[in-house]
Amino acid sequence: MPLARSGLEVAAPEASAQDVRPARKAQGAQAVSTPSVEFLAGGGDVLLLSMRKVSNVVGYCAMYEFEDLISELLHADRVAPLVEEGLERSRRIYKLTRYLTRSTRLAEALAPRPGAVRVERNYELFLPVFNHPHELFNLNAVEGWREKSRFAAAYICEAWEARLPEYLLELLQPFDHIFLGVEGACAAVARITGKPCTYLPMGVDALRFAPVSASAERSIDVCGIGRRSDVTHAALMEFARRDGRFYYYDTMRRSGGARSGGAAVTFGVIDAKEHRLLLANLLKRSKYFIANRAWADSPGLTRGKDEIACRFYEGAAAGAVMLGEPPDTDDFRTEFDWPDAVVRTPFNAPDIADTIRVLDRDTTRTLRIRTNGVGNALRRHDWSERLTKLLSVAGFPPTPALKARAAELEATAKRFQAAAV
Repeated sequence: MPLARSGLEVAAPEASAQDVRPARKAQGAQAVSTPSVEFLAGGGDVLLLSMRKVSNVVGYCAMYEFEDLISELLHADRVAPLVEEGLERSRRIYKLTRYLTRSTRLAEALAPRPGAVRVERNYELFLPVFNHPHELFNLNAVEGWREKSRFAAAYICEAWEARLPEYLLELLQPFDHIFLGVEGACAAVARITGKPCTYLPMGVDALRFAPVSASAERSIDVCGIGRRSDVTHAALMEFARRDGRFYYYDTMRRSGGARSGGAAVTFGVIDAKEHRLLLANLLKRSKYFIANRAWADSPGLTRGKDEIACRFYEGAAAGAVMLGEPPDTDDFRTEFDWPDAVVRTPFNAPDIADTIRVLDRDTTRTLRIRTNGVGNALRRHDWSERLTKLLSVAGFPPTPALKARAAELEATAKRFQAAAV
């Protein structure tokens, strides 16, 4: 079935006098807002549900980058809830009713749906993208999606078996397929929902992150952002002071306070696309990048199941030499199967400066690392490759736009690697 068609109506229940009739993609995407949702028209046969307006946390920007490519490549229509207060009240009523009565049907009937929009025309694919399972109740911002969608697939970035909200995961039972950005919880999610659940690794906009050349100047000596080891950070601070190096690191107040051990650094962003561009430009100018397995500072959350953090895809795509403790999993060894994909360094690395000095002297090795990282990211880890796999499960062949993107990625990889010889 084709994935490009114009004509769509989405009606807000409180605005019964008129439907929202967005413009066709050829005329330029048009945003139409109600008090509760923003609707961005693309004119295609995919309806995307995004959390970008209710959660602007920096760690979620990679997901919004994925959504942007979906919108661009599939001309997807996008619905984004604007406020969460009404849905949060509804979620609490739903949860209480569900636990008291053990009836999903009664809980759905009693929970109000403030400001929900109704889908009025057919789509080939309904695709909500969630950062974590606790966002699943935002499905109630859209009514009629199941009847109007030939295939429904959900993508959830993080889902940890230790924190799975079963009463929310039950909302995924009407879906045809579920995709997770982590492997460890796939079996549990499949059991709870009764639907197939597939591991679909994270990715990156490899064209955005690709440097001009492997030999381009890198003015940042070390970049370390997000979750970190206090031991490694202290060693890098001393390295920067003693050797006059440029160490780029977070200085924001840590979130979570004493209960989190001060390990997590997070903040809201003004614009997710601008933040991803900033991150790409920082990493393209970084010689070394600290990258560790997901939640390396909180092993109790993952219950010993290592997962691949998005940092690895970003660092490889930008040609940075990655230092850190990668996941000890077959998935990681498959995704990053080239030599020195990560220069293995303990999470707590008091001697990390010595490692950097050794690498600094071996320019042949570091050039090879940069070249292999960028080439593999372009050929294997672009978000479009993940989207192609998702569409294949849904029964859709690659679109002309996806084929054109794949050709551009391959051409860029060839140019980059040829210039490095």
